[in-house]
Amino acid sequence: MPDFSRISLVEAAKATLVFRTFPFQSKSCLTALALVLWAGMTPTQAQPLRYPDTRKVDQVDTYFNQVVEDPYRWLEDDRSEETADWVRRQNEVTFGYLKQITYRDKIRKRLESLWNYEKYSAPFQEGEYTYFYKNNGLQNQSVLYRESNAQPGLAEVFLDPNQFSKDGTSSLAGIQFSEDGSHCAFQISEGGSDWRKVVVLHTKTRKQVGDTLVDVKFSSLAWKGREGFFYSSYDKPLQGSALSGKTQFHKLYYHRLDQAQKSDELIFGGEARPYRYVGAVVSEDGRYLFVSAAQATYGNELYFKDLRAKNAPILPIIQGLENETDVVHVEGDSVYLLTNLKAPNRRLVWTSLKSPDSRQWQDVISETEFPLSVSAVGGYFFASYLQDAVSKIVQYNQKGTMVREIKLPGLGTASGFGGKRKEKICYYSFASYTSPPVIYRLELSEGTSTIYKQSKVDFETDQYVSTQVFYESKDGTKVPMILTHRKDVVPNGENPVLLYGYGGFNISLSPSFSVSNLFFMEQGGIYAVANLRGGGEYGDRWHDAGTKMQKQNVFDDFISAAEWLINNGYTQSGRLAIAGGSNGGLLVGACMTQRPDLFKVCFPAVGVLDMLRYHTFTAGAGWAYDYGRSDDSEAMFQYLRGYSPVHNVKAKTSYPATMVTTADHDDRVVPAHSYKFIAELQSKQSGPSPVLIRIDVKAGHGAGKPTSMILDEAADKWSFMFYNIEFEPPFSR
Repeated sequence: MPDFSRISLVEAAKATLVFRTFPFQSKSCLTALALVLWAGMTPTQAQPLRYPDTRKVDQVDTYFNQVVEDPYRWLEDDRSEETADWVRRQNEVTFGYLKQITYRDKIRKRLESLWNYEKYSAPFQEGEYTYFYKNNGLQNQSVLYRESNAQPGLAEVFLDPNQFSKDGTSSLAGIQFSEDGSHCAFQISEGGSDWRKVVVLHTKTRKQVGDTLVDVKFSSLAWKGREGFFYSSYDKPLQGSALSGKTQFHKLYYHRLDQAQKSDELIFGGEARPYRYVGAVVSEDGRYLFVSAAQATYGNELYFKDLRAKNAPILPIIQGLENETDVVHVEGDSVYLLTNLKAPNRRLVWTSLKSPDSRQWQDVISETEFPLSVSAVGGYFFASYLQDAVSKIVQYNQKGTMVREIKLPGLGTASGFGGKRKEKICYYSFASYTSPPVIYRLELSEGTSTIYKQSKVDFETDQYVSTQVFYESKDGTKVPMILTHRKDVVPNGENPVLLYGYGGFNISLSPSFSVSNLFFMEQGGIYAVANLRGGGEYGDRWHDAGTKMQKQNVFDDFISAAEWLINNGYTQSGRLAIAGGSNGGLLVGACMTQRPDLFKVCFPAVGVLDMLRYHTFTAGAGWAYDYGRSDDSEAMFQYLRGYSPVHNVKAKTSYPATMVTTADHDDRVVPAHSYKFIAELQSKQSGPSPVLIRIDVKAGHGAGKPTSMILDEAADKWSFMFYNIEFEPPFSR
């Protein structure tokens, strides 16, 4: 559960493309028996699928005097009746196919059994209460509880997102408390949309205060005392295009609790100061407002305003979009910043707001060979280093003197280590590919850690092992990959393998726990995660090596990972599946069109698949730092066209079994990407393998998806994979 109570500028404001879920949805009653496989048949014995007809149009675009056909352009209108009918017919074929897989229901039941355990977040204090999130096991949304500090141990429900909607598709998308804890503002996402509502509560009475704010998007919530708060949004697109219309000119507003939203004051941004992403935080003492402004998912400017001085101007701390700088901690006029200015792996610096010139910044924690992130609590800084994609945590005092290294229980991911200035303890969590998150309580002065909460999964996690290997990519670059499986699994060339990757936006894939993946490994499967270029595992240089006209490096890294797994006896092409979501969906789409012979099953989820037009939808133009744009130059156009999955599906080609996944409310990576890609695949597939699309209804890019839908999608994913690699899971025999 994200900790929305802590300072976050850039991450809250930017439309980052990372998700590790696979958006599937099942249907309870679908027939279309004439179109699907007969129960008990293997894929090679089954009758050919009949896909829905997809109308072609005579749409062409001209780029630098070169004509490009776009025959499925009409599918970009995701609100039209024709598109809705096409979605319905595609889902009928897909769910009809899945329904015939005899062990699908058994997989669903086993996943539900594994998923049914209590899950907790780390607690945090706000005013007179301590808050924490809990999920009883199968609740669609986690519930926010609280305990009175005067009566610890007596927990009560503070906010139950399961009551937001009957079907569980509305979720709590962020909450922020006022300085004294007397009020809170929380965001609601409906159907997975990035457009949010904001509701304010008086925390003691839990009664709503003032208006429900609407049309809020990519926003942090930053309180000014208890009078009101700052939030960000765009002008909402015209009627009928809210889920796909282009968004730009992000605006920062101030909302007073005693005023209507229409009276909210524009603080920063808009057409007068045009930025695509604008976010804000307020210092813990309430004195300063900090504003982050960015044009893309990389690079930002940073500004501040003295909230106690009447009519104080908004002044720059650093300008220019060549670097990234975030606020970590504020104490009086002293500000501690995490920056990659002159430090690709980042450093923590100190400056005074009386003279914040970057030429006078002083190092507190200097750059090292490992990428750095920093949090603050109780007068200490906690440096989180990423060493070959796993966590190392070091505690420093405010002068930058090392206090101690926090000993972690193994190779995994540690997170948390944040809180208020006066706190004497903090909490952090540790997770790996083989063990669920354990929450620890850390005594700040002594450095002692004790277990606070530990989830109990119906699973012998000690029977599983993770091993890190390094392989060579096409150009000789060493790339890390972590393999996780049962201890008794040995490479025999027959093992089912799911290879996962992302490779973009400076996002690092560090170890995380997944019940769904553990189920796969329970059946003898090997889960492989490759830490590709384009990610943040080795800092900015690693990221930049997978951007723009170096994007092919990412695909080469992934293809090389698959070849390494085969050459080293872990699997064969007939037992190898690949998966990725969002930018990872692009990864899968590009690799399967470049090397259709290498993989047996492909899962491109909510993918960016039309690289010539991605920037024309929602906030897509903000992704240009990683991708470049087709209108940048002829060379950039040719490069994008060369790997764009939609434009590289070839006739008379046998493609792997493919389940494209998307959602009808995805307003980050619009479903048109997936619609057009599957239309191309279905029209040109020459081999026997199915090429299907699974379209969630009342869901978005992945965040806030209810547990019931997550379980459905996981069951469908594993059923589809096992069936098409002709592998019957042991538990079903």
